[in-house]
Amino acid sequence: MIKTEDMTIISQQQIAQSIYELTLSGELVSRMGTPGQFVQLKIGTGFEPLLRRPISICSIDKERGRVTLVYRAEGRGTSLLSQYGKGDTLNVLGPLGNGFNLEEAAPGETALLVGGGIGVPPLYELGLRLAEKGVRVVTVLGFQSKEAVFYEKRFREFADVYIATADGTYGHRGFVTDVIKKEKLSYDVLYACGPAAMLRAIENTYPGSRVFLSLEERMGCGIGACYACVCKTKDERPGLNYKKVCSDGPVFRAGEVVL
Repeated sequence: MIKTEDMTIISQQQIAQSIYELTLSGELVSRMGTPGQFVQLKIGTGFEPLLRRPISICSIDKERGRVTLVYRAEGRGTSLLSQYGKGDTLNVLGPLGNGFNLEEAAPGETALLVGGGIGVPPLYELGLRLAEKGVRVVTVLGFQSKEAVFYEKRFREFADVYIATADGTYGHRGFVTDVIKKEKLSYDVLYACGPAAMLRAIENTYPGSRVFLSLEERMGCGIGACYACVCKTKDERPGLNYKKVCSDGPVFRAGEVVL
């Protein structure tokens, strides 16, 4: 069930260029369970910024009642968020959205996780959960440069990891799809999260019924009421030709929506 709570900040630190890791504590964590979901954060106490900021859930620690979020500080809201510190509180709405389906990957199979930039965080909890159930996890992470790389060591604890940077300053030079092709990576199920251009390339290059894409989109309410994050589907029937990323997604099966 979705609810709001004033959660306490346990820690916040910068882990890469403009990238921050934020850990919160509260009862709301007990309601979180599906990798790929997100929360909406109210930043500040007044009307500015007006809208909550959607942040993907990176990892969940139910035993200690903690959730970790990783985000990029680039706009007014997230820049203000980066100034919060230990002991401060944030009003959190969640958990929101439909996440990744863990049942699609069976024990003994291989899951390929592909993340681009700030699309990397939601894949971390997914990878942990898949590895726990006996799925072999292979991860390809794409960044702009060496300074932007994060969570490589953490993914290596349970997965084979390949890094791509657009400028070639770390790992493979190029895009995540270049790495998949060069390394001849095979998989049974593919999960991806990142910018639309990356998701389009994956969908076009690796079609199949077991390919799942998590979309990044600007949102208003986060619960499907404002229609700010509508995307088209490939179903032309009236009333069925759109989906809301916040409530129908953010995870969709490849081919379900128009990227």
